[in-house]
Amino acid sequence: MATLEDSLDIGGVTIPNRLYRAPLLECAGNGPDAVDTLLDDLEPAAESGVGLICQGATIVRGDGGCAAPGMTRVHDPDFVERLSRLTDRIHDHGSRIVVQLEHGGLRSMETWHAEYRREQPDLEQLAVSEPPWQLRALDRLGFLSYDPHVLSTDEVYELAADFGRSAAYAADAGYDGIHLAGANMGIVQQFCSPFYNRRNDEFGGSPEARLEFLAVVHDEIRERAGDVPLITKVPAETPAPSSPIVQRKLSLEDGVELARRLEKIGYDAVVPVQTSVVWDMSIVRGAYPDRAWKNEGLHDAYDAAFGGTARRKLVAAANRIQSLQYDFDPAWNEAFCRRVREQVSIPVLAEGGIRERGQMDRLLGEADTKEPACDMVGMARPFYAEPRLGARLLEDAPDETRVLCESCNNCTVPQVTGAPGMCRTPTVLRKRGDLEREGVYERR
Repeated sequence: MATLEDSLDIGGVTIPNRLYRAPLLECAGNGPDAVDTLLDDLEPAAESGVGLICQGATIVRGDGGCAAPGMTRVHDPDFVERLSRLTDRIHDHGSRIVVQLEHGGLRSMETWHAEYRREQPDLEQLAVSEPPWQLRALDRLGFLSYDPHVLSTDEVYELAADFGRSAAYAADAGYDGIHLAGANMGIVQQFCSPFYNRRNDEFGGSPEARLEFLAVVHDEIRERAGDVPLITKVPAETPAPSSPIVQRKLSLEDGVELARRLEKIGYDAVVPVQTSVVWDMSIVRGAYPDRAWKNEGLHDAYDAAFGGTARRKLVAAANRIQSLQYDFDPAWNEAFCRRVREQVSIPVLAEGGIRERGQMDRLLGEADTKEPACDMVGMARPFYAEPRLGARLLEDAPDETRVLCESCNNCTVPQVTGAPGMCRTPTVLRKRGDLEREGVYERR
């Protein structure tokens, strides 16, 4: 049974404790201030003692693939070399850092962002297969816009090579590992999911074939970046709309089997995540972000993103419905993580709705008669609210120690405009100010 303060080995790299900052959108881009922006976002967590910092989704190609504005691209070795200043600073605090590699596929801005499509009309939407009928119906109704380019077999191998090249650049820049965005409706999940993947080559058909893309990505990274630790999210599409709307999806049993096979392929750790087949609030469960939608200063930017006032209001209405469907559920991936951990011998990382120190101890098995549910615990949105959160949670903090984040999601909606990730809830910010004055964010 482990404690939050115990170290953990992932792929030969020692993580000083079992608390990690899960991937978030930093919206740092690739401009001259990108590294400084990433330092401002990520270094405070390392300063506060967090063992592992996961830099949020970065795109492996020079165009397309971004799920939101301002995402950083890691296709250019000259730019990635500049990120060594970030990795050095994280290491100075005794922490480790991994970078999450991503391509959005049909989740990318070229599908949903109206202004972006107008400005780049020639940008292709990359797809694993022709979109399923449910998405084509949304296209016909005008909610989305699909004109996909289905990847050929050779193009799939080239995309996997892009992941390998970016991983090699990151390893050279001092990153301690690679984290693949294997869930959250990106292209990796689209390859794994029977909802999206109807290919008839070696990358589709059977469950084993749908996993082949991750196998090829693994081989590309190993060939180009060596034995750098390799982590991936593992999806189970359990919150997806129920039958008969969506019948082809990854069950919890499918997700467990994916994790078992990924260990055999050679992945060093997995992050089991229950998600949907579409981009919705299944990954950011909580309250309807009323404050974010009412912010009149963002309405023009929302309209540009969604294609007008009527569509903005339609998206907001869908957001409200989803907040009821995906109400906040503490540690909502616990059962999935526990089942995966029973089947694999590699570390299992848990995130999603973890908010209290006592809850973390229970997941790690310290305060539970059952076997641990995971080997590390992570949080994402709470670090928007408290960038130096680790200092409050580590060093045997009391069980009742709870993060300030209210899971209100006012931090997430503005990011569709390229706004930076930060807490925007006044009550939370006031509480953080009080704690800062008390000195609780200083490492003991």
